Amino acid sequence: MRSPVPQRTLFNLLSAPMRPGRVVWIGLRPARRAPLTPVGQGALDPLTGLAGDHYTNRNSRSRQVTLIAQEALGAIAAYLGRTVVEPGMLRRNIVIAGINPHALKSRGVRIGSVELQITGECHPCSRMEEIFGPGGYNAVRGHGGLTARILTPGIVRLGDPVACVDAASAACTEPPG
Repeated sequence: MRSPVPQRTLFNLLSAPMRPGRVVWIGLRPARRAPLTPVGQGALDPLTGLAGDHYTNRNSRSRQVTLIAQEALGAIAAYLGRTVVEPGMLRRNIVIAGINPHALKSRGVRIGSVELQITGECHPCSRMEEIFGPGGYNAVRGHGGLTARILTPGIVRLGDPVACVDAASAACTEPPG
C-alpha cells in the first residue's frame, strides 16, 4: 500500500526550495535607445543604480536593474520563428540561467554579494515590434523578466550565483539531491 502524499498548500508550494541559478550575461544601456553594451561585471548601488546604465540616478528606484531568464530567450525565439534571440535585443540588464525568475517574486534575491528586491514584472514595450518586427510585442508577453531595486551595493559578475534570500524560511535553500 502506498503511503499518502502529504497535502501541500499553495503557500508551501510557492515557498518551496529552489536550486540557485547563475549570471550568464550583463548589459548596460549607455543612452536611451542605444544598443546595450555587454560587460563582464557591473557595479550596483542602492542610491545610484547600475553604473554606466542610463537609468542611473533616476528618481524611481523600483526599476534600478532588470533581470530575464536565458530560458525565456529561447521561448521568445521560438514564438518569433527564430533560432536565437540575443540578450541585448530584450534590453534587460542581467540574464540569469537555471532559476525561474518568477519564483523570486516577493522575495529578496542575492546575486553574488548584491541583494535585490524584486519590484515587478518587466513588460514588453513597443520597441519589441521595432526590434523583432510584427508579433514582437506578443512574443515577449509573459517572458519579459523582472524589475528590481538594489538593496546592498556590490559588483555582479558573469558566473555569479543567483539565489533567493529569505531569512524567515528554508525556502531559499537548495532542495536535497
